[in-house]
Amino acid sequence: MKKLLALFTIFLVLTIYSCSTVPITGRSQFAPLPASQMLALGEQSYDQVLAQSQLSTNKAQTEMVRRVGRRIARAVENYFKANGMEEEMRGFDWEFNLIASDQKNAWAMPGGKVAFYEGILPICQDENGIAVVMGHEIAHAIAQHGNERMGQELAVQLGGMTLMTALSKKPEATQQLALTAFGLGSQIGIMLPYSRAHESEADEMGLYFMAMAGYDPNEAPEFWKRMNAGTGQESRPPEFLSTHPSPETRINKLKRLIPKALKYQEVY
Repeated sequence: MKKLLALFTIFLVLTIYSCSTVPITGRSQFAPLPASQMLALGEQSYDQVLAQSQLSTNKAQTEMVRRVGRRIARAVENYFKANGMEEEMRGFDWEFNLIASDQKNAWAMPGGKVAFYEGILPICQDENGIAVVMGHEIAHAIAQHGNERMGQELAVQLGGMTLMTALSKKPEATQQLALTAFGLGSQIGIMLPYSRAHESEADEMGLYFMAMAGYDPNEAPEFWKRMNAGTGQESRPPEFLSTHPSPETRINKLKRLIPKALKYQEVY
């Protein structure tokens, strides 16, 4: 009984000190892993993926992705500084790369490490379209979605090991968990609803971020219409089995949020 009480006390303390609030949306979150460890793991994972990939040789497209990324990153940093939230950005070291692949995808690691695939650029069409995706991915990083998901992965897959212990005892398994937590994998089960919540939150924050940088938030629903048309209904699972909101849910929510996003554009 005493042992159980001690374990419960430790869990309660960890829960209290690991709870935080997501910027902009105000959602309470449980991000249990130290930020310094997450930043290091994010950089390691980013380098690993880039080492196994071929970077794009298209200089114009690469520069366009980097230009949009830098512009949104600066706008977000200015917003956080103006609102006394510089601490949220501590340790961020922005990096934007374009990978030579037909995949219609993009992702971000903790600390602002972002990658696009060439295959998504035709759907983006222009810098406004890239800004939709870029804002969404930057939002994942700033909202610490990777931290939340990694904490759950460690609890479910590795019996609640600390991150440092997992990296020491099971480095390969831990690295794979990290890639999944950072959006490079999917899982049906306990993580499912949580991942949809993350996607919806990243949509909202990303819409505001692109507006802060001077891009047109009206482009967001149009991008997702094109994305839906390019994916095809037959290849997409039902919403309840998907880690992403259905296109209709996503598009309708973005349309409702555009007036609020335009206010961020006016101020920042």
